[in-house]
Amino acid sequence: MTLPPLAGLLLPLVIAVLMFGLGTTLTLAEFGAALRHPRALICGLACQLLVLPVLCLGLVVALRLPPELAVGMLLLAASPGGTTASLFSHLARGDVALNITMTAVNTVLSVITLPVVVNLALAYFLPAEAGTAGLGFAEIVRLVLVILAPVALGMVVRARDAALARRLEPLIRALSVAFLALIAVATVLREGAKIVASLGRVGSAAVLFCLSSLALGYAIPRLCGVAGPRAIAVGMDVGIHNSALAVTIALDPGMLGDPEIAIPAVVYAVVTVPCAALAVLLLTRRRQRVAV
Repeated sequence: MTLPPLAGLLLPLVIAVLMFGLGTTLTLAEFGAALRHPRALICGLACQLLVLPVLCLGLVVALRLPPELAVGMLLLAASPGGTTASLFSHLARGDVALNITMTAVNTVLSVITLPVVVNLALAYFLPAEAGTAGLGFAEIVRLVLVILAPVALGMVVRARDAALARRLEPLIRALSVAFLALIAVATVLREGAKIVASLGRVGSAAVLFCLSSLALGYAIPRLCGVAGPRAIAVGMDVGIHNSALAVTIALDPGMLGDPEIAIPAVVYAVVTVPCAALAVLLLTRRRQRVAV
């Protein structure tokens, strides 16, 4: 599938708008608070940067996914937490402020870590294309422009006019979700045969990866002595990835430009909601049993 020229231009712009929206929710004080209580943040980063790529590699090898789909799954694993993690964390009575900070830290680090994971995945699964399809210096610069610069700009707006930042948040979210839904629909329509043909294995991989990420993201901090609400926040941030960013990197002609690599992120975006809702239900029941 070749993206229409307008969509190819707008897709990075939409991600930049999403990142700007994330920036409008952040203050330097929140980063300071996370650094004063670093255990939860360190556990979350360890899960995101070390545990999840290994877990995802094991899944795609065990399920024998085709090379492009395997790379797409690892691209997803390397993507930072999504903005909806805060919503599910709120529903499960997690530490939402920690969620926002973790998402921001993971997003900043992903400019370095994501190309490493993707390039290793390409070298392993698609060695013939690794030299031409990887994320090199130019692509990393592009990631900086669509991720870090908008986050920094959003933080500046928040610092100078918090009321304006709060008013912009729902508008930014609505516009971004609408366009990303159109991109997802276009991907399904144009790649429908490939999606249907691989849905069983991709769907299984996406569900298993999401549930495992949520479980490990909660269990590892608890084992390290992190309190319940903060462990919930870590679990949601580790378990709910930014599938929109993964789709952008996969489809953008200036990055990977391969629609087949985008398929796992599209499928994952569908299965995330029920998986996260199940996690909220289980955590709520656990809290009620403890209270009794």
